Amino acid sequence: VSDLRASTLPGSFDVSRSMFDLTSPPYRFMKRYDSFSSVPSSTSSRKDSQGSNRSLDTITLSGDERDFGRLNVKLCYVPSAEQIWITVLHCKDLSWPSSCGDNPHISVKGILTLPKPVHFRSSAKEGCNDIEFMETFVFAIKLQSLQAVRLVFKIQTQTPRKKTIGECSLALRELSSEESTHWLDVSPPSK
Repeated sequence: VSDLRASTLPGSFDVSRSMFDLTSPPYRFMKRYDSFSSVPSSTSSRKDSQGSNRSLDTITLSGDERDFGRLNVKLCYVPSAEQIWITVLHCKDLSWPSSCGDNPHISVKGILTLPKPVHFRSSAKEGCNDIEFMETFVFAIKLQSLQAVRLVFKIQTQTPRKKTIGECSLALRELSSEESTHWLDVSPPSK
């Protein structure tokens, strides 16, 4: 048995805080897994003492579903010009159906879900483990209008025809003039 009290360690290193503070790097990127499944516990379903499933989110994944990838975006609102700046950075670890081929061309379609939706699309890039887009889209929209809507992203293949292979979304209620970076989990397209 080790004594983890700070007084037994050299210097003033605080083991109890630094070892278990999952909000500080590099721990904040770790995923927690349930013991009975390889599915991240934040989106898996758990069984209660009666054996019925209780979803932790609105999504219930079966054990054979896999990660569909992650989309990295930056958002910023410029109050003086009443503009939203949306930068599509990367798409990592993306999965696509074998019917799309080994390296299909992938684009990201964005939708601001306003009463009259605003659509935009990135250029198409060859599919790989880390697709780099680095494209910024700017729209002049009042902040009050944006804070009640979502920003939806549809990941689409271009060949042989446009097909949505995944999607993710983000609420804009916390949009501010300070640039924010988001990693969004891509999920299968909704029916």
